[in-house]
Amino acid sequence: MTKCGFVTVVGAPNAGKSTLINGLVGRKVTIVSPKVQTTRHRILGVALEEDTQIVLVDTPGIFSTPKRRLEKAMVHSAWDSLSDADGIMLIVDVSQRSFEETEKILSKLELYKKKAVLVLNKIDLIPKEKLLELAQNFSRDSIDQIFMISALKGDGIKDIKTYWATRLPEGPWLFPKDQLSDLSERLLAAEITREEIFFRLHEELPYAIWVETESWEEFKNGSVKIRQIIYVQRESQRPIVLGHGGTQIKAIGAASRRQLTAILQRPVHLFLQVKVKANWMDNPRLYASVGLDFKSGGA
Repeated sequence: MTKCGFVTVVGAPNAGKSTLINGLVGRKVTIVSPKVQTTRHRILGVALEEDTQIVLVDTPGIFSTPKRRLEKAMVHSAWDSLSDADGIMLIVDVSQRSFEETEKILSKLELYKKKAVLVLNKIDLIPKEKLLELAQNFSRDSIDQIFMISALKGDGIKDIKTYWATRLPEGPWLFPKDQLSDLSERLLAAEITREEIFFRLHEELPYAIWVETESWEEFKNGSVKIRQIIYVQRESQRPIVLGHGGTQIKAIGAASRRQLTAILQRPVHLFLQVKVKANWMDNPRLYASVGLDFKSGGA
């Protein structure tokens, strides 16, 4: 008998949710970055463990005081994903100095009256004594199980998959065996380029950036031509993305193309353009394109 269920992955910003999901799925389905709040919308990753299909819901990092419309919509999306979940995983970066945001998440999770699995991540960065102390401090009635892992190194990933294979309900699989995500190729391509921008410009460029796949043209030889627009909010940000003589955007494009070629397993021709759009953060169409509720962001 097959099993299938939704497991929502939540946590404070930069806890390692996306890295963990990529590890569980076995392939990149969601982007990672040194910057917090990289994930902007819910992404489904599909992991398999024997006869069980584990549908992982990657959510934006939850923080207690979202200010901008985009931040509010992201946090609303994260909490909204818990309503129909069969299981919840709370990821904690144990190398952090403060766990205030995690404590607030734990308190709010109790309102949903569901058991959560606590995943202590980045355990290789702290002494064992401190790790055991943290595990004891986070232990409470709402925590069903505690795992200690290093998502980046892959340590402990198998134990988590085995756990959910024994906990999820019986039922038919919701996705074909070879489908690893619900993310469309167009959106995945935009996310990969945004990831490369964050990696290269995480010091210079703020979060006021959006990447949109404008066109996708497939050819008989199997290759694909992708045109993308990188939106920034101010004219002064445009030269940062372009770089001197266009060197920066060429490097971003080359790195993104390499990733996409490997993921899509076909030749990719990628063309990038930078546009200034001061009010992109107030554009309902862009929110809808990634499944965010524009109205939940407020005014």
